[in-house]
Amino acid sequence: MSQKREYGKEQPYISAGPFKVRIPGVHYKFELPDYIQGLLMCAVCLGAIPMLQQYLGMPFRVALAIVILNGIFYCTHVLLGDPVIPGWVTPAIPLLMLYVSGFPMGPQRVQALIAFELSLGILAAFLGITGLGKKVISLIPNCMQAGIIIGAGLAAVNTVFGKGGNFDKFPWSIVICIGLAFYLLFSNHFKSIRNKNSIFRTISNLGILPCVLLAVVVGPLVGETVWPSIKWGFSNPSFGELWSHWTFWSIGFPSPKMFIQALPMVFSAYVILFGEMIQAQALLEDAQKARPDELIEYNPNRSHLIFGLRNMIMSFIGPDITMCGPLWAAMQVVVCDRYKHGRKAMDSINGGSGSFRFGTLTGYFLMPIVTFVTPVLSIALALTMLIQGYVSVRIGVLKARTMNDLGIAGVMAAVIVARGATWGLAVGVVLSLLILIGNKKGFDVNLFSKQDDKKEVSEEV
Repeated sequence: MSQKREYGKEQPYISAGPFKVRIPGVHYKFELPDYIQGLLMCAVCLGAIPMLQQYLGMPFRVALAIVILNGIFYCTHVLLGDPVIPGWVTPAIPLLMLYVSGFPMGPQRVQALIAFELSLGILAAFLGITGLGKKVISLIPNCMQAGIIIGAGLAAVNTVFGKGGNFDKFPWSIVICIGLAFYLLFSNHFKSIRNKNSIFRTISNLGILPCVLLAVVVGPLVGETVWPSIKWGFSNPSFGELWSHWTFWSIGFPSPKMFIQALPMVFSAYVILFGEMIQAQALLEDAQKARPDELIEYNPNRSHLIFGLRNMIMSFIGPDITMCGPLWAAMQVVVCDRYKHGRKAMDSINGGSGSFRFGTLTGYFLMPIVTFVTPVLSIALALTMLIQGYVSVRIGVLKARTMNDLGIAGVMAAVIVARGATWGLAVGVVLSLLILIGNKKGFDVNLFSKQDDKKEVSEEV
């Protein structure tokens, strides 16, 4: 039986230790607009397939199986009381690509990915249980946080324009589509007109989907892709082949050395994960101001537990380069914006977030959607990486508080791109000790005034 929320109270749930279980149709309403949007936006999630094909050598159907498994676990956030739209750890993907590329293609590379993802999951779950996450991050100097994030941004751009990158295969499609993407997402001109026109506002709410759809048309016109061959019915992911050829019980468990080698990458990914949780909390707090009828409770420790368990489980049943993150920021912004329009527009933030992820999960199984975007998945991936590169560099620069911070971060970022996270972190530690130790107020030049600090906004698409 459906349970209703009293004004100003939290959405109904079943208490289960640190979790608050919410069943769709019982504890929150199904939101059709968000479900339909999820069906469309699953095209972006399918962009993980070319990553898995390129860096792990997986066949299409095996990679699709991993996307579907991840999609199932996306739904666990709202189910267990985390009112967000989870997604990839997008800023860390380029760093992980660099990391796994250091191992030979085949079982050894998959084992390295398993060691990393399992370690990241264990760390996140431990910090969630103990509540130490915030304390750990506070110990990391701003310069090193900035270096990791800027390094991730530069690595993202390098995956597109570097040797063997997708730009060599789809130059015209990428140039045209990324131009539209940057205009829709970052242009002050578009921001000034989108709220005055319902069509522009709808386009804005779709994130990079319009750019992916443009690629479907532009690619064949410039001779870089083929027209989609639409097939009807349901997709056929290959779970059997995944579990018989790409998991530790078929290729062997990673060696202790691999777990040690993974630690710098785990550390770098966690810094980015923590920033995403801060952003999730800020977005929900902003939405709460417009909706006094519902109490939104976001618990970072519970979020740690959920995405920590997701990474641990996926490392066993479907190692994934995109990783299991706490937030898809672009779509969380869209859902929160509709939520602000009142209870008639969206009864509960849980309903909007949960229905969206049920929509993406449904889309993975529909062959018309999968086959429609298959020819442009590599272009969609390139767009994602370039947008992430832009955002990561911007956020990383804002993380630096002084000129010395920015200098250290720049060198550290360059080393990360050239030699990987291990070397980058080592350089960051050494430079921090040599340059920042013994610093006194007034010996360094601040990049931002106190007023600028208050206005700082970190966005992630």
